[in-house]
Amino acid sequence: MKGSMTWEETIKFIRTQPEYKYLVKKAYFEENLALNVERFRKSEEFIETLQLLKKHHPNAKEILDIGSGNGISAIALALEGFNVVTVEPDESDTIGAGAIRKLKAHYNITNLVIHEVFAEEIGFADESFDIVYARQCMHHAYDLEKFVAEASRVVKKDGFFMTIRDHVIFNKKDKEWFLEKHPLHKFYGGENAFKPEEYKNAMEKAGLEVVKELKYYDSIINYFPSSKEDIINMFKVKQSKAILSLDKKIGFLSKFSFIQKMYFRRIGLFKENVYDESRIPGRMYSYIAVKK
Repeated sequence: MKGSMTWEETIKFIRTQPEYKYLVKKAYFEENLALNVERFRKSEEFIETLQLLKKHHPNAKEILDIGSGNGISAIALALEGFNVVTVEPDESDTIGAGAIRKLKAHYNITNLVIHEVFAEEIGFADESFDIVYARQCMHHAYDLEKFVAEASRVVKKDGFFMTIRDHVIFNKKDKEWFLEKHPLHKFYGGENAFKPEEYKNAMEKAGLEVVKELKYYDSIINYFPSSKEDIINMFKVKQSKAILSLDKKIGFLSKFSFIQKMYFRRIGLFKENVYDESRIPGRMYSYIAVKK
């Protein structure tokens, strides 16, 4: 069911609720806007993103940041020395263009220009940017093909369209599950997701060649705030819990590795099951596409 709050009202509300404290911190929704920026800049997600930017377009200077929200990505990129143009249709001081203006003034940034428009209607000149960057934004498109076509139009030849952390669903039932599990959708009803082929088809139709599809477990960009160590240790943790369970059943025999392996097989404990992204509602993907 669609919620009755606006996105800004939702964020203000969850800041007051103890059960959302972790989410507010990890999603960079804290009232202290500069603190959000500083934490984002140090995050493994942003560090990995910068590495991808340098790898695929080491000479990039002009970046369009689409759907910047409260400005953490736009400000972080500007502080890294990029010339940033940001588009954010929400005007609010909490999670919109107003927040970005506050941060721009706080950091005394001169290499950042703010526009309050939708991504489908950005209206900039053809081939204006080296990189078009969209963090947690493309899945909110009201017209996915138009969204991507505009991104493709304004990026330079051999430039890149980089989408970060977009929700992916595989079918109708999977989408219903994702919306049901999303912690904030019930408040504002604004969540959405597309199938991987829908994202890729939109990019190809717009003249972009997908050079990298990062699935959920492929990169910390997607599974953050979990760490790389968390992900690596997932299987070991599952094994340890299974062995403890086995020990309760058969005692000292559980110490023998061949018995453990037999037990793992019986309960279906395989790496491919542990790292099964279908068990993650609305798992996130990232894409890197080049304009040929």
